[in-house]
Amino acid sequence: MKRFLLAPLLVLTACGTPQEQCIGGATRDMRVVDRLISETEANIARGYGYETVTVFMPEWVDCTPHPTAANPAPPRQMCFEDVPQTSRKAVALDLNAEAAKLKSLKAKRAQQAKAAEAAIRQCKAQYPE
Repeated sequence: MKRFLLAPLLVLTACGTPQEQCIGGATRDMRVVDRLISETEANIARGYGYETVTVFMPEWVDCTPHPTAANPAPPRQMCFEDVPQTSRKAVALDLNAEAAKLKSLKAKRAQQAKAAEAAIRQCKAQYPE
């Protein structure tokens, strides 16, 4: 099932002009830092952050054995299986530490933007549209 969901994603990833793909590769780290900046700004605005928590809960699942030549119609069986359940939990933050982290991320973003300028120019020269 996962393979069927992954195939359209791979097709979409292959879309885009060579120039867009080149620029996307050159600015991948900047997009990660941008996401972290947005997340940190939202944490500061809210006054708290979120933590992802995964717990395993037992659930009844169908664990009927597969039919075989010796047992072509096995009786249905149910059993407990631990199934992960993920949720977000609010957590307290040190807002001063978050502000310092935001300042550091913005400085890193400025460095990355400066470094990416040359790579973007090279991509545009190599793959003109």
